[in-house]
Amino acid sequence: MLGLLKTLIGPILQPLIALIPNKNERAKAQETIELQMVEAMTGLVEGQLRINEKEAQHGSIFVAGARPFLLWVCGFAFAWQFVLQPLGTWVVLVIGADLAPLPTLDFGPLMTLTLGMLGLGGLRTYEKRIGVARSDIK
Repeated sequence: MLGLLKTLIGPILQPLIALIPNKNERAKAQETIELQMVEAMTGLVEGQLRINEKEAQHGSIFVAGARPFLLWVCGFAFAWQFVLQPLGTWVVLVIGADLAPLPTLDFGPLMTLTLGMLGLGGLRTYEKRIGVARSDIK
């Protein structure tokens, strides 16, 4: 996401930074801008973490249950794609039934959702670095 931010803002800021005559000052300005972008991204992540924590503590299943529901859906989709659908296809072939092929799933969006929810997109590393990662489930 930081790369996206640099892509969007970089073309605007680079010509301005290039106007700084002193090479050291120009490098310092570049560093400052990159640091501010990182801090902005960190603030967004921390805000989302606070929202997630509040949602998880909510008494309503429609608020606190959204994340677990999506994880169960992803888990069922994995089970279908890698266990149930292949076994079902095999059974259909073995018994010789003339049925339409069992559906398969588009795994691109599903992998994006699953990896993001499991924290495999880098946020888990971020949590560990700032010291909020849990090592045990209570």
